[in-house]
Amino acid sequence: MTVPIPDRRTSDVVPPTGGRRASDIAQLCIGAIRWDAARGWGDARPQIDAALRLGIGGFVIHGGTNEAVRALTRDLQQRSRTPLLIAADMERGAGQQFEGATGLPPAAALAALRDRDAVRRASRHTAREARTLGVNWNLAPVSDLDLEPLNPVLDTRSFGATPSEVGDYVAEWIDACQSEGVLACAKHFPGHGRTTADSHLELPVVATPQSVLLQDDMQPFRAAIDAGVGAIMTAHVAYPAIEPSGVPATLSRELLTWVLRQRLEFDNLVVADEITMAGLLQGGLDEGEAAVRAILAGCDLLLVPGDPTRVAQQLEEAVETGRIDRDRLRLSIRRRLKWAQWVSPPNDYRRPSATDVAWCAQLADRTVQLVRPPARGVRAPVEVLAFDGDAQAGMRTAREPMLATLRQLGVDVRVADRPDGPSRGTVVIAAFGTPVQGRGSLEVPPLVRDGVNAAVQQARGAGRDVLVTWFGHPRLATAFGDDVPLLCAWSGDTCMQQAVARWLARQRS
Repeated sequence: MTVPIPDRRTSDVVPPTGGRRASDIAQLCIGAIRWDAARGWGDARPQIDAALRLGIGGFVIHGGTNEAVRALTRDLQQRSRTPLLIAADMERGAGQQFEGATGLPPAAALAALRDRDAVRRASRHTAREARTLGVNWNLAPVSDLDLEPLNPVLDTRSFGATPSEVGDYVAEWIDACQSEGVLACAKHFPGHGRTTADSHLELPVVATPQSVLLQDDMQPFRAAIDAGVGAIMTAHVAYPAIEPSGVPATLSRELLTWVLRQRLEFDNLVVADEITMAGLLQGGLDEGEAAVRAILAGCDLLLVPGDPTRVAQQLEEAVETGRIDRDRLRLSIRRRLKWAQWVSPPNDYRRPSATDVAWCAQLADRTVQLVRPPARGVRAPVEVLAFDGDAQAGMRTAREPMLATLRQLGVDVRVADRPDGPSRGTVVIAAFGTPVQGRGSLEVPPLVRDGVNAAVQQARGAGRDVLVTWFGHPRLATAFGDDVPLLCAWSGDTCMQQAVARWLARQRS
């Protein structure tokens, strides 16, 4: 199903010739607003005020409570001179970003169910929750193929490796999202699935032949375009078989104008991924020049510039000198405004119901995978021993959702310091370590792997029953040995911790 896009006139916003104001150009910049647990939006207020004065075209919101986000988005729209696109990364539901919203299993877990209706319903729920918060743009779905197990960017974010299946899930997600009046975004064109380097840290190079990229990697993006997707995000990745100069796709006219615009006939928003990433700023390139080159290549919007004012000024200079054609810039501003007007205003008309929220919990339960069962079920008192790779990077994963849910279900659960105590209950070893973007590797963190394996041996030496629960991709669970009772839960998000707790409660013996 293709979502109909209204043709909205924009001549009252963009001057037909000359006189381009910085505020018009600034509409192509999408800033970032980050929540601080202690200070809320306080630290971000000066940047928000400056961005609104500049005439920025939207924001990406990271974190916040439901109430705080709802108040923020209302304030932003009221103060802005132009309708705003307000985005968030909600690949795993609105709960991925916002406290009080519903979390969902990652795309890989949904794909493992082989249930297109589940994908569609998950997307619809996400869009409905987002809209009640005033968030009108979901930076999802990931449309990359999961072709490289050592890819440090994708992990559980992809729907899989088969182009046709991924395309089907991508199309379902987009259609359900945009049918709710929330803009979707297919990413990262032309495909980030073959990379072994992290574009947050360096420029990955994909040497795959052009014919394979066109036939396989771009197939999900063709499905996204057929579904009427309003935005496609570019990859800061080089594809020399298509762009011999070696520049990333974000700066490639060959990829964005010739392939995406002309060959694939995409006429909606092309969005550059965050323009401060190292994969884009190669060879000393500053973000202002990168922004100019991205617009020249075919991008319409620029995500999260570090200095929006300077970026807008450099774009203005490029227009004044004739480097960027005025009509070309006008078209990008027009596209942004059309979609900002198209998205539905915040409302509670189709707020998710309690039944919808319960369905999301059941969906998480369905994705939990028992790889090897414990010999005697789960015996009380359950002792939880946790190993957290994120703690080593100062990004400690909260384990309280699993413990709190177990207690709510009447399970006698205790936090253990060691696996060989005198209790006769099952030792549940919770292993966290889902890779974080920007870390540059994809593996079970060594401290987690070694800690878990040592704890298993200590528990067995003491005659204790043991169960390892891995909150990560099942393909990484081989790090824990082939004879260890093992439960896989795809991610350490709250919804998956709660799903594991419900599983443990059902297995009490």
